[in-house]
Amino acid sequence: KLLNLKVEGHDDVRVICRGVERDTVKDLPTHVDFMRLHRNTRINIFIHVEFENEATAPGIKKGGVLVVTRPEVELNVVAGDIPEKITVDLAGKDVGDVIHISDVTLPAGVKPTIERDFIIASISAPSGLRGSDEETDETPVTEVIHEAKDAD
Repeated sequence: KLLNLKVEGHDDVRVICRGVERDTVKDLPTHVDFMRLHRNTRINIFIHVEFENEATAPGIKKGGVLVVTRPEVELNVVAGDIPEKITVDLAGKDVGDVIHISDVTLPAGVKPTIERDFIIASISAPSGLRGSDEETDETPVTEVIHEAKDAD
């Protein structure tokens, strides 16, 4: 998130937080690293991925499970237009569907830092459904213990 840092006797500076060191016992911040940015500077930053319409997705209604591969995505953005989050719409997604970065509508001027079409999430069948599918695929085998002889 882009912040305005005010220091007495100096002009306001736009910054983002790059790191926080914490006390190991009290978990209170002991040191913060900021990075100064100009409004039109392009930076790589991790943005949180949020999923909407999860309850209405056909795959979830059938008992499928949303498997999130990337809860955050590294994006190249303009410092003045850093999105709070990236939203993925699960409406119409069924069991077996995979959501790639190309399926997500990114804000103008925002692009992934990785060039390949990577997976963000998928809807997979619950283990109970997977187990029952495997059992039905098997054909029972009857073992012959003693074969009757034909009487001619």
